[in-house]
Amino acid sequence: MRENRLRTIWQSGGAVTNGWLAIPNSFSAETMAHQGWDSLTIDMQHGMVDYSTMVPMLQAISTTNTVPVVRVPWLEPGILMKTLDAGAYGVICPMINTREDAQKLVAYTHYAPQGTRSFGPTRALLYGGADYAKHANNTIVTFAMIETAQALDNLDDILSVEGLDAIYIGPSDLSLALGCTPTFDDLDPKAAEAVDHILARAKAHGIVAGIHNGAPEAALKRIAKGFQFVTVGSDARLMAAGAQAVMAKMRAVSAPKAAGGY
Repeated sequence: MRENRLRTIWQSGGAVTNGWLAIPNSFSAETMAHQGWDSLTIDMQHGMVDYSTMVPMLQAISTTNTVPVVRVPWLEPGILMKTLDAGAYGVICPMINTREDAQKLVAYTHYAPQGTRSFGPTRALLYGGADYAKHANNTIVTFAMIETAQALDNLDDILSVEGLDAIYIGPSDLSLALGCTPTFDDLDPKAAEAVDHILARAKAHGIVAGIHNGAPEAALKRIAKGFQFVTVGSDARLMAAGAQAVMAKMRAVSAPKAAGGY
């Protein structure tokens, strides 16, 4: 089976730089994949992507060594299994709030006897290889999103679930849950303390910790703290930022000069 480079990087002690795909288009996904990201996450929760668009985006990412990850809309077995059958090598599941939620997530993403995933790896066989079924349980990466006050209360119970590989912090939702301003990087003190606490507990349980970031500077600081999966921007935000930079320069040069006074 094709290696999962996320696991390879983590085993060497490194951190994965992840990009985010919100635009429902295979060409933009292919363009992003050719920029050297370690992984790219297709966002089916808040992005504009549906399942029929996700599949060609996975195919586009497969033109490179970038690892294909998908954030599913919710903890629902059907979409989790179909996403893996389509060839995703990692899944991020939002709003995991209890140990039972985490157990369900692990079950839905693993074949028996470890889980209850139904067998039918249609495109996954093409991407992963003919021996996919034999190695999938130990190759696919399962992320549980920690982003609510309830999840914080149940954090150690969630992190102790066997088969859970990683957690992923959604800073904006976590901030909202704690009565703070929703943002990615410059968190209110209460939210920042919660992020540090989640990271420390994940390390104690031997679970990889990931987090969403708005800028490279924040991502690098979080890697230094011990995060091993950092998202930096999205295709939509990067496109907007690039266009804004171009237009700012154009307007600065082409702005009409004030007429001289007499």
